[in-house]
Amino acid sequence: MNFQQLRIIRETVRQNFNLTEVANALFTSQSGVSKHIKDLEDELGVELFVRKGKRFLGLTDPGKELLTIVERMLLDAGNIKRLAEQFSQRDEGQLTIATTHTQARYALPKVVTAFKKSFPKVHLVLHQASPDELVRLLLAGEADIGIATEAVAEVPELVSFPYYSWHHAVIAPPAHPLHQQPLTLETLADYPIVTYHHGFTGRAQIDRAFADAALAPDIVMAALDADVIKTYVELELGVGIIASMAVDPQRDTQVKVVEGAPLFGHQTTRVAIRRGHYLRSYAYRFIELCSAALDEDTVRRALSPVAQD
Repeated sequence: MNFQQLRIIRETVRQNFNLTEVANALFTSQSGVSKHIKDLEDELGVELFVRKGKRFLGLTDPGKELLTIVERMLLDAGNIKRLAEQFSQRDEGQLTIATTHTQARYALPKVVTAFKKSFPKVHLVLHQASPDELVRLLLAGEADIGIATEAVAEVPELVSFPYYSWHHAVIAPPAHPLHQQPLTLETLADYPIVTYHHGFTGRAQIDRAFADAALAPDIVMAALDADVIKTYVELELGVGIIASMAVDPQRDTQVKVVEGAPLFGHQTTRVAIRRGHYLRSYAYRFIELCSAALDEDTVRRALSPVAQD
C-alpha cells in the first residue's frame, strides 16, 4: 500500500467515482488510476468498489471502512509535514482561512491586519466560501481554520468555538415609513423584504421567527452578502434584514437601522478546526486574535483525544 493509492481512493469518492476526473485531479492517466486500485484490492484481498462493467458505482462495505482509515492516514501525513515545518520554519509557511463573505468583510479585517504585522512571512489565504463549502474544505484538509455562523457546529469531525455573538438589524431608506412605526414582525411583514439567501448568515432563524408568528413575509430578493442587500434597499426595492455588524452609519448614509429590539434572536459565529489537524503555532495566534478566550492551551485541550471522550 502506498500514498498514491490512498490519494486515489479518497479522490475517487470526491469525484463521485468518475475515474476520468480522478485522473485529471491527480495529474495521471485513467489507466494508471485503475491499475492502482486493482493492485490495492489484490493486496488486501477484497473489492473496495461496487462495479457495473467498467463503471464504479460506490464503495463496498470494506471500501467504506477503508476510506475512514485512508482519511486519517492522509491527515496524519499532512500533519507530519506541518510538524517538520513548525520547527524548521517557525514563522514561515501558509495559513488558509475558509470563511463567509460577512465574516471576511466585517469581522476579520482587524484580525488579519494584526496577524500580518506579527507574521509578515506567513502567506495568509482567505478562501471565501458558503458554509457547506467551508465544511468540505476543512474536512479535506484544504483549510486550516473555518469561521462561519452556520453548519460548523453540527459536524462531529470538527471542533468549534464561539467567536462572537450578533443579531440581525432591519434597515430601510432614511425616509421610509417603517421608521415611524413600532418595529414588530407584523409591521415588517407588510413590506417587501431583501435579505440573505437560504443557508447564509442566519437566514434559517429569520424564517423560523416569521413561521412561529404565522406570517408569510414577501421576500423579493435573497442575496449572498450584505453589500448587495444594502444596494437594493438603497434603490427602495424593499426593507433589508441584515447582520448588525454589516451596517456602518458613517459609510452607509443611504440606509438607516430601524430602531427596536432584535426580532430574530442572537446568532453565534464560530471558529472551527478539523479534529486531528495539526496547527502551526501561528495558527493558534490567529485564533487568539479572534478571541482572547481562545488561547493556545484552551484550543489544544479541546482538540486532544481525551477531550473527545
